[in-house]
Amino acid sequence: MSSNHYDTIVIGGGPAGCATATLLTEKGHRVLLLEKSKVPRYHIGESLMPFCWYSLERLGVLPEMQRLGFVQKLSVQFVNQDGQQSRPFYFFQHNDHPSSYSWQVERSRFDEMLWKNAISKGVVAIDETKVLRTLHDETGGVIGVCAENAEGDEACFHAPITVDCTGRDSFWLSKNQWKMRDPELNKIAVWTYWKGAKRDTGLDAGSTTVAYLPGKGWFWYIPLTNDIVSVGIVAERDYLYRDTRDIGTIFNREIQNNAWIQDHLSIGESLGEYWVTGEFSYRSKHCAADGIVLAGDAFAFLDPVFSSGVFLALKSGEMVAEAVDQALKKGVFTADQFDAYGTELCSHIETMRKIVYAFYDDNFSFGKLIKSNPEVRGNLTDCLIGDMKQKFQNLFDAISNIATLPVEIDYGKTGARNQEQVPPTLAGV
Repeated sequence: MSSNHYDTIVIGGGPAGCATATLLTEKGHRVLLLEKSKVPRYHIGESLMPFCWYSLERLGVLPEMQRLGFVQKLSVQFVNQDGQQSRPFYFFQHNDHPSSYSWQVERSRFDEMLWKNAISKGVVAIDETKVLRTLHDETGGVIGVCAENAEGDEACFHAPITVDCTGRDSFWLSKNQWKMRDPELNKIAVWTYWKGAKRDTGLDAGSTTVAYLPGKGWFWYIPLTNDIVSVGIVAERDYLYRDTRDIGTIFNREIQNNAWIQDHLSIGESLGEYWVTGEFSYRSKHCAADGIVLAGDAFAFLDPVFSSGVFLALKSGEMVAEAVDQALKKGVFTADQFDAYGTELCSHIETMRKIVYAFYDDNFSFGKLIKSNPEVRGNLTDCLIGDMKQKFQNLFDAISNIATLPVEIDYGKTGARNQEQVPPTLAGV
């Protein structure tokens, strides 16, 4: 076999890409993993949902997670504008299992761990290599990619199936205009880092804190190693930019709008650099086209409020690896081979999407929900930790009495047919 021919090409070396590549290699397939940046690289998305544990166990990296010494996350807590804290949702109180003890991670170290693990399992992994375009057969199906390395040299690689795990760059859906915005979730995020800021004590020392702002905006407060805290704001664009577009001014203005945040940032020092990402809730019109399938943020991103990003990336990586393995065994790589994968993944996203919509509803609060429906506290905790095996009907029935839940959106599940998938400008060599 030629050195540039593989069973599968995976684009993107984040959690979804590394999980996909690792698991396919373990199944005996020859996999090429391409990452445009040099590993390690910076990334946001630092708080892990507890059920990431199962994916990390499957990938064989739990011992390395312990060795790296990430901050342990035992709960999530909510704080109103006056600084009053909710009763924390301690994951272990509901399910005393190792999966209830999660982590707050620096993504550069976390993603590098997954990258090195993939290489150790036999994945051919190349960083600093940007995919420029896809290659196509006479029917329009994807049969490989062409990429450029850091020196500007171009090479083409061939495989019967490509998995797009390019994160928010969203290589395939961007080129094909498949990006569909969520009809209601039009938030933007601004974030920075603080050194020496206040931390809660005891079991709450590593908790994720969601601190409310007016109009259902909110701060995240995530303790990391080396006395660093990740602090971010998620809110409507019009709210954040109401009197200035200077990010530092906006951030410092909003600190004054939550007493808990103001208190916790009253000591320590801002590291001074700010990041912004705009209107980030989307899903792809389709999950696949002939010869290519999407996973992780390259397929969809929901909202950061419940830290579902890395969880859905890892989970979709597991799921798409199974689907690709079956396609390779059958030798059939048409889009419809991934319909079941897309349907299941959208079901998981819709579960989290209902909780996110409730969170942003003016009439909703977790305190109100549990007070009126104490029997659903366990179901709510299951949802917040990522136990997607359940249907959560009782939980959503209870929430619907307080908040308006979303109508399921009709995109993301069905693979695109050949005539839709390849604009002439994407034709390869």
